[in-house]
Amino acid sequence: MTVTMNEAALADLTDDAAAASKDMTAPHDGSRPNLDARARIRAVALPVARALTRFRILPWLLAGVLVVAAVAVGVLGYNLHQENLQQQRDQDILAAARQEALNFVSIDYRNFDQDSKNVLAGATGDFKQQFSDQTQTLKSLVTANKAVSSGQVLQAGVVTANATNARVLVVADGTVANTAAPGGQVRNYRLQMDLVDQGGTWLTSDIEFVG
Repeated sequence: MTVTMNEAALADLTDDAAAASKDMTAPHDGSRPNLDARARIRAVALPVARALTRFRILPWLLAGVLVVAAVAVGVLGYNLHQENLQQQRDQDILAAARQEALNFVSIDYRNFDQDSKNVLAGATGDFKQQFSDQTQTLKSLVTANKAVSSGQVLQAGVVTANATNARVLVVADGTVANTAAPGGQVRNYRLQMDLVDQGGTWLTSDIEFVG
């Protein structure tokens, strides 16, 4: 590995080398220079050793910087991954809630069996049990009044959500036609929906009319 010395280290080397050169050339007894081999080696080795000690720290500093950078990148990557997972989860929740709300407010007496199956397919728990228990009664009422409800979801938002449970508010409307109003009437719905994750599929466990 090649290390480039900074100006301070070069200055130290120059000063130490000059001092060593002066020691070797200046007479110790007033008549001849000191030519002792150990003194010459020491004069050259000491400044070199000092410089190398300084530069020996550089690889450790570099390693520390790299470790910190790697940790920072890892944390950032983890946070981004978690954020992407949360966004995908919320999208799945909203898609399931919107579809179940649409199925719930869209009923046609001529296709009631299929419409009710669509609702049950997106349901679970108490909601599924209650809707299933009331299917025959609801079918009789819808058929007797020749009721047709064509709905659409206007807005939907996640109120709370975690890995297994979510609550969503849905705003929908529907045009309801029956024997009493053959021309149809527009009705607005605000639904609070509770959903649970079952095997990777979000199903509705409860629906309430609110607002």
